[in-house]
Amino acid sequence: MNLVFFDIECAGVHKTYAKICAFGYVVCDEKFNIIEKRDILINPKGKFELTDRKGDKGIVLPYNYEEFKKYPKFNAVYPQIKALLEDKNSVAVGHAVLNDVKYLNLETRRFKLPSFEFSFADSQMFFMAGKNDFSRQFGLEHIAEELGVEFTPHRAADDAYATMKVVEAMCKKYGCDFFGLVKLLGFAYGKISNYAVAPPQCTGFKKYRQAKNKEKQARAEKRIKFNNNLTKKRIRRQGKLAGKKFNFSRKIEDDTSISLSFVDRIYELGGSYKQRVDECTHYVAEEGDDTDRTKKAAAAGKTVLTLAQFKELING
Repeated sequence: MNLVFFDIECAGVHKTYAKICAFGYVVCDEKFNIIEKRDILINPKGKFELTDRKGDKGIVLPYNYEEFKKYPKFNAVYPQIKALLEDKNSVAVGHAVLNDVKYLNLETRRFKLPSFEFSFADSQMFFMAGKNDFSRQFGLEHIAEELGVEFTPHRAADDAYATMKVVEAMCKKYGCDFFGLVKLLGFAYGKISNYAVAPPQCTGFKKYRQAKNKEKQARAEKRIKFNNNLTKKRIRRQGKLAGKKFNFSRKIEDDTSISLSFVDRIYELGGSYKQRVDECTHYVAEEGDDTDRTKKAAAAGKTVLTLAQFKELING
């Protein structure tokens, strides 16, 4: 069984199309001996939309953009790419591969071609599962640097090669072959069929998502409890906080063991609580809080209090 590591570069991506300009791949055997490495360059049939007008933002591909006009369009190379990825004696592997599969899906629709039909593995998910860290995305350059793999970023064939080296390094680390790694990590292949894409999964990621969903549900329940408490409040016309309108950071709001009593005290002293930052006069956050909500309050000129300062205000 061979392994087909692939990577795609696009001239621009939108909701309805992905202008694929390069399909790079490395075919190797199960011992990572390279059989073929190639860049298939493609006329994207549209301009490159990768940087701003100054050319100093976004991805810059290591190709001469003007040269792409002489290459074949996607529909001309489609049979070759389809045969490569759908080969029953091969397994397709990419890095953050779901994006590349979606690009293929968009281009087949753009050129009115039949859907791709193949399963695929994801080296990024392998790496995250190995670290047991699904809280962020690990870019190919970051992983390659950590593993000592040298390559030219965003040259499709080189990205495919780096993806292969990442998987090879993980196999060496765990003392297994590719299929042993799949089994060890509890990995389930993603799949594309009839234009529908099912993402890859693994045991660790499923547990991570379950834990995050429980956290999200718990936060939602606390938010409901906090908001229900607010609906019962009536503003007093007198008190040291009369005319003052408060808003808390999300962290304080969600800690209902303290936030509910804080709100009670605010109303006892004649103040009120607003659920929107732009409606408050005073904003309360823990010292060192640098969330967007806190930055927004500061930028809007609100009186920003630390938790200690707020406690002194309501208890002094």
